[in-house]
Amino acid sequence: MGLFSNQLANVVEWEEYRDDVLFWKWSNKEIKKGSRLILRQGQDAIFMYNGKVEGIFKDEGSYDIETQIIPFLSTLKGFKFGFNSGIRAEVLFINTKQFNIKWGTPTPVRIQAPGLPGGLPIRANGSFDVKISDYLVFIEKIAGVKKQYTITEVRELMQSMLSGLLIRWISKVGQDIFNLQANITEIQNGVKEDLDMEFVKIGLSVVNFRIDEFSYPENITKRADQAAEYSMVGDMNRFQQVSMVDAMTRPGNNGTANGSNMMNTMMGAQMGMMMGQQMMNNMNAMNQNPAGQGNMNQGAQPVQNGGGAIPKFCPDCGTPTNGNRFCGNCGKQLG
Repeated sequence: MGLFSNQLANVVEWEEYRDDVLFWKWSNKEIKKGSRLILRQGQDAIFMYNGKVEGIFKDEGSYDIETQIIPFLSTLKGFKFGFNSGIRAEVLFINTKQFNIKWGTPTPVRIQAPGLPGGLPIRANGSFDVKISDYLVFIEKIAGVKKQYTITEVRELMQSMLSGLLIRWISKVGQDIFNLQANITEIQNGVKEDLDMEFVKIGLSVVNFRIDEFSYPENITKRADQAAEYSMVGDMNRFQQVSMVDAMTRPGNNGTANGSNMMNTMMGAQMGMMMGQQMMNNMNAMNQNPAGQGNMNQGAQPVQNGGGAIPKFCPDCGTPTNGNRFCGNCGKQLG
């Protein structure tokens, strides 16, 4: 039995297929005489020998490796199977589909703003589409050192670049940081172009990149609403006085203006006042230019915060939410 067990033919196929895996490697096995290649829809197979690509096969079906694969390889096309000899080769299975991956900013991105030394903290979420575009580069950079590559790893790679790209493009085309929705197309197109330039280096292509929405900290949006109310009645001085009193009397500030809590409250008040003033400016512009009201309404929609309870874990990917309204891993709105 030991003699003939070595002659058992292989079935070379993508074992344990998962829809979130970009490629899978069939390796460290000897291809015997009579072995077959099984290639399913949405898969390409790349035969490799001694680290070099021997052939790429794209049509789904079942193939006899000796008669239908070997003759089309490069250096192995003349190989003859012996009674007790085979080929110890690797076969990479490529998932040819376009992957749609959700994303969210793991931590707030701080954008420079007038009068705000620490910057304005902004979160964003959306999705992007990616696919393998250059097999040879992908093999050199990724498949040569990994057994498989998942969309989780692609998301992590994208998020490692995201903060810098958002800061760059918001600063470049975001004319109003308190109303970034108005420039969302230019921002996402710029981020997509830069991401694609980086992903091409590992054989991937970013087909689409979308920003669903920007969001601001809840305390800032509340202050913006308050500031807008006072501004509507022409009493911004009153809003500033109320904000100062609120900051000094809030628990933990000990009735003084020296506590860090007071500083945080005042910073939120200042940001909220700037946002509220900008909201009023937009409203005034709409009243003065009724013909452009449709476009203004489309661009000036404030980020809505949901009123529901925020779960401890994201229902889509299971990531701890830490009280945030958007999942830092997949971008799902949580509350």
